[in-house]
Amino acid sequence: MSAPPTHVDYQLSQLDQLEAESIHIFREVAAEFEKPVLMFSGGKDSIVMLRLAEKAFYPAKIPFPIMQIDTGLDFPEVMETRDRWVQRLGVNLVVASIDDAIAKGVVVEDGKTSRNRLQIGTLLNAIEENGFTAAFGGGRRDEEKARAKERVYSHRDEFGQWDPKNQRPELWSLYNGRLHEGEHMRIFPISNWTELDVWSYIAREGIEIPSIYYAHERSVFKRGGMLMTETPLNPMKDGESAEVRTVRFRTCGDITLTGCVESNASTIEEIIEEIAVARVTERGETRGDDKFSEAAMEDRKKEGYF
Repeated sequence: MSAPPTHVDYQLSQLDQLEAESIHIFREVAAEFEKPVLMFSGGKDSIVMLRLAEKAFYPAKIPFPIMQIDTGLDFPEVMETRDRWVQRLGVNLVVASIDDAIAKGVVVEDGKTSRNRLQIGTLLNAIEENGFTAAFGGGRRDEEKARAKERVYSHRDEFGQWDPKNQRPELWSLYNGRLHEGEHMRIFPISNWTELDVWSYIAREGIEIPSIYYAHERSVFKRGGMLMTETPLNPMKDGESAEVRTVRFRTCGDITLTGCVESNASTIEEIIEEIAVARVTERGETRGDDKFSEAAMEDRKKEGYF
């Protein structure tokens, strides 16, 4: 009779592997960098990031603040969810306001530049003012082709700019965090996740997300091939007309640039079924800031965008 095995072979699920990788990245950054910060929009990806950070350092508190770039054009439901997460976790919230940045002359509102683009100067100024050396972002490689070029550790020079042709190798998941004076690093712990992974993780963990991700009735109008929210923050132009439809949002951002999709998916399970057969990414389908040109995202990232 053979001896019983001394160990049990097992294999982690895909979500467990992704979670373990992300938690490892959070811990590496916390150990390596003097002053990290987690960029937080209140959308599904940044909420998953916050959950991963919570698990990475539990039972201790998250050892760095979170920072939101306030455009003044955010969905109220998103801000309400943000406040509940901040209160529950007891994290320090840093709000970098575009309105304050305009008042200080950090950025200039010329009536032509979108608030989305004004986030760049506001973000870089906030990083410099607070002395942050590393900023966690929720970018994923499946979102957009410019983000597919991104490393997990994304080096930014003393001007906060990104050079996609001059990135550091990350062989065997070894990350180079060396910085010169004035430089900082952007860190993307969920780079290898897909939109479907994010939703599957939200379902598994029972994570609270803004209500606008679920199907609801909303007054919308068509603009640029997208359904946009009718609101005083986003007034209609000549020839546009609003109607009430059952919609949901796949991503959250500037209310003047973020579209919704017609959907009856009112539960996470229904959303997962919907995403599983989608052939266009959430940014490609519902973010107007990525439709300005083929290289819109890459141009913004080179200037210092998320």
